[in-house]
Amino acid sequence: GVGPLRTALAAVLERAPESISVQHVFGAGCYGHNGADDAALDAALVASARPGAPVLVQWTRADEHGWEPLGPAMAVHLSAGLGSDGAIGSWDQEVYTYPHGSRPVTVQTGSRLLASWSLDPPSPRARAVPRRSFEVGGHRNANPAYSVGAKRIVKNEVDDGSHLRTSALRSLGAFANIFAIESFVDELAAACGVDPVTFRLRHLDDPRARAVVEAVVDLCGGLEAPGGVDAPGRGLAYARYENSMTYAAVVMELDVDPRTAEIRLRRAWIAADAGEVIDPDGLVNQLEGGLVQAASWTLLEQVRLDGRGVASRDWESYPILRFPQIPE
Repeated sequence: GVGPLRTALAAVLERAPESISVQHVFGAGCYGHNGADDAALDAALVASARPGAPVLVQWTRADEHGWEPLGPAMAVHLSAGLGSDGAIGSWDQEVYTYPHGSRPVTVQTGSRLLASWSLDPPSPRARAVPRRSFEVGGHRNANPAYSVGAKRIVKNEVDDGSHLRTSALRSLGAFANIFAIESFVDELAAACGVDPVTFRLRHLDDPRARAVVEAVVDLCGGLEAPGGVDAPGRGLAYARYENSMTYAAVVMELDVDPRTAEIRLRRAWIAADAGEVIDPDGLVNQLEGGLVQAASWTLLEQVRLDGRGVASRDWESYPILRFPQIPE
């Protein structure tokens, strides 16, 4: 945000915000918070020290991976009570999460811009303040979309004083919460001896939610992959972002190499209800892009740390899903 960044720069430089011009430049986007704001302060500091000359500051890939904010680690603990009829009667979900928001916004004291902490004198490091409303930060999608009876949902903010910064990554807490909820729903279905499609439909009251689950199963021809004993496995998941956006259901077909335990994605099906669609191609790009990125996070992506900080500073040490690994 050019407005909040200008205010944050002005606070560090001890100048009036009106004396700073921040211009948005179109380029490759990101879903969350990268190092662009910190590079802007680097440029402003150099320009202040060398007035009258244009300054370009460009971080290397290693700089970006090593110093940008990271997606927060999360842990989700779940328990539920099942009735004799196989219905979920109670649900308990406890989320532990690092802060999901450390963008440079106006704060009472200190700064959230990286270089400001190394100035002479340094700016105090302004820490993220937990936000308590639903669908914010680690709370996002912690409220299950299913009919589960009595609910207890608790968000625990973790801030251990680590030198590592955490901030917004695509979907905030929804990624971990939906992964946990949908995995747990499968476990509950298995405990009842009910197939995962039937179990979900029993606990979905919203007809549009039920419709996308039924549609994706119809698209793939059922959760039993053709091919007998050696057939790949299929799994189903349902979600609605922030419990208020597009309804989406996904079936993924995959197999596991018995020697290496490598997971290979074969085919994927998506059914979605986004209401009135103005740009169908844009919707397809969002759905497919979200699936590819979620698969990459789940199977491959991991920030590696050593005694000096982030060790995964390139696309080899921080692997992402590549074209041959994307499902049909």
